[in-house]
Amino acid sequence: QVQLVESGGGSVQSGGSLRLSCAASGFSASNYCMGWFRQAPGKEREVVATYRTDGNTAYADSVKGRFTISQDNAKNTLYLQMNSLKPEDAAMYYCAADYVCAILVRGGFRARGQGIQVTVSS
Repeated sequence: QVQLVESGGGSVQSGGSLRLSCAASGFSASNYCMGWFRQAPGKEREVVATYRTDGNTAYADSVKGRFTISQDNAKNTLYLQMNSLKPEDAAMYYCAADYVCAILVRGGFRARGQGIQVTVSS
C-alpha cells in the first residue's frame, strides 16, 4: 500500500525554523519525483519544492534561500527544512509523489500525504 505520512509541523514564531518529514512506504521514493506543496485558507495551492530522482531540486521563489528539500533514500524519507519562517508561510503542508516532476508542479500526484499544519505567529 502506497503511503506518505508527514510529521514535524507545529507552531513557531516568525523567524523560527521547522523541519518537516515525509515517510514513504509501499514504494521507493528514490524512483519518484517527490515534493512539498502547501495550501492556506483562501489561497491557491503552491508547490514549495521538488526533489528529482537525480537529486536536483527546485523551489518556489517565495521560499528560495529559506527552505531546503532533501531526501534520505536509505530511510525512504523526504524532508523540508524551513528557516526564517514568515507568517505567510503558515499553511497545511503536503508531501506528494509522482513519476514526473512536471505533473507534480502542475498540482498532480500519484500519492499524497494527509497534510500537516504549520502555523507562524508574528
